Amino acid sequence: MENSVFPAARRRYARLSGSTLKILALLCMLIDHIGAAILYEGILLPGAPIVIGTPLYRLYLFYRVLRFIGRIAFPIFCFLLLQGFLYTSNRRKYVTRLGVFALVSEIPFDLALNNQLLEFGHQNVFFTLFIGLLVLMVMERYEKNPYIQLGAVAAGMGLAWLLKTDYSYHGILLIAILYFFRFYPLLQTIAGCLSLLWEAPACLAFLPINLYNGKRGLSLKYLFYLFYPIHLLALAGIRMLFLA
Repeated sequence: MENSVFPAARRRYARLSGSTLKILALLCMLIDHIGAAILYEGILLPGAPIVIGTPLYRLYLFYRVLRFIGRIAFPIFCFLLLQGFLYTSNRRKYVTRLGVFALVSEIPFDLALNNQLLEFGHQNVFFTLFIGLLVLMVMERYEKNPYIQLGAVAAGMGLAWLLKTDYSYHGILLIAILYFFRFYPLLQTIAGCLSLLWEAPACLAFLPINLYNGKRGLSLKYLFYLFYPIHLLALAGIRMLFLA
């Protein structure tokens, strides 16, 4: 089903469905987490000092390539969060799912990316998306009051920073920008990229985002929710079995 309010300017050349974007983001995220959980946590972090020209240095360069590719994932997930927010039939269930999976995913996240059973110095991306969705709900409810909208964005950014969620306040700002410019693809891309200059490779995500055709595509409603904790547990297990 096509989104009725999807910008006409984007429809003319759009080719990618929501499910295609989701699969692309999942693959980029997997590549990123292989670099972080296997190469960094398993080899580079506990290994010898990295010296230019050595095999370990070449492995480090490969690690950087994987993390570079991985930067594409988060903006796409934020964009899909916005689409889900705009067109979901039950927002209460939507926000509840995000909250539940934020809690479910925390131990897998800590095992894979922090090599600990549970730690509170860095929380998984579901917390960022959960806070971002709450901000969107306030922004929509007070559509005609920009002061409340800006206050909601500021509060969400502050909460993400306090909780030390993945992408922190930058993630909330990006979600708000995507909402503000949802009818203006060019402005959305420019503003989104400006908010991502601290992690410039993430701007590449706007290439597939701007090819979105406004259609859902395959029904993959729970793919991200399940894939996220499961792949993190798998990566943690691989590291423990083969690199311990």
